[in-house]
Amino acid sequence: MSRSDFVSVTIVTYNSGRFIKRCLESVLDQKYPFKEIIVIDNNSTDGTIDILEPFEAREGCRIVYNEENIGFAAAQNQAISLSNAEWVLTLNPDVLLLQGFLEALVHAGNLDPRIGTVCGKLLTMNAHFQFPEKPQVDSTGIYFTPNLRHLDRGSLEVDNGHYLNYEYVFGATAAAALYRREMVDDLLIGGEFFDEDFFVYREDADVAWRAQLMGWKCLYAPYAKGYHVRNALPGNRRALPPEINMHSVKNRFLLRMKNMTGHLYKRNFLSITLRDVVVVSCCLLWEHSSLKAFPFLFRNWRKVMVKRREIMRRQRVNDEYIASWFDFKPVSKPAPKKVSAAVGRSKATRR
Repeated sequence: MSRSDFVSVTIVTYNSGRFIKRCLESVLDQKYPFKEIIVIDNNSTDGTIDILEPFEAREGCRIVYNEENIGFAAAQNQAISLSNAEWVLTLNPDVLLLQGFLEALVHAGNLDPRIGTVCGKLLTMNAHFQFPEKPQVDSTGIYFTPNLRHLDRGSLEVDNGHYLNYEYVFGATAAAALYRREMVDDLLIGGEFFDEDFFVYREDADVAWRAQLMGWKCLYAPYAKGYHVRNALPGNRRALPPEINMHSVKNRFLLRMKNMTGHLYKRNFLSITLRDVVVVSCCLLWEHSSLKAFPFLFRNWRKVMVKRREIMRRQRVNDEYIASWFDFKPVSKPAPKKVSAAVGRSKATRR
């Protein structure tokens, strides 16, 4: 294998003791030979550190313990900076990979140099590692609606054999996203791949939007499968910690401030405004802890505008292309025939 086949798996843990052992074992059990694993622990207090210590002796594993919780985005940046592979797989500790996951993603990514991100099919499981009687989809990529919600394609649908085609999607959930090193370097803003102002939540949507603006593609590879425990779902905000909901509100506006073109805003002005009214009203009437999002945005306005100017300066696609991705129904675009043909030849060779 060439350098283009190497993968660095980067995992951020924070009180992830329930999940991390099985997650790491599922990565180590991958028959894919060229991989390294980098774990950044954000000062866990639930026993995660005790679980991680035995893995320090495993070949290819590197464990780093932070003295404070610096957030998912910053810790992932820390792990990526320590990695040296052509591909980086960001992985949540509550994900289990099925056999062949890494191989399927890397093979798909190498089919076209403009593919910067590859995602597979994640299915749902609960926190006790139990699977629904009928398999349910967790994510087959993310998509944006005209009112700036970003959602997981296929979420909670019964997996009845659909989502079987290679196709381009807007972006990938960072729970299990494969990023090309060249794209990681190209997308850096102020030395950051994931924007550390996001801290946690929506940072993957920000990367996806920036990647689209800069001309990179995200390919969905259906034969890369895994399971994911997802806590943040539409409709269950009240079950989430107040801090997570605050970051969700803050990051909704950060996404727009950094990445939205004037054309897209004018095109979807009514949908965006109505959703904004709902979000702000909920904060004022019920979710008072999320009001802290707005002082942050005002304090950091100038810094965010510096990032925005840099992103807009490097935009490589036209406004109509970006607007074509925003719809109330999931948008996907067929992969070129050469991708399907190459996949077919590879599968035939392995038989």
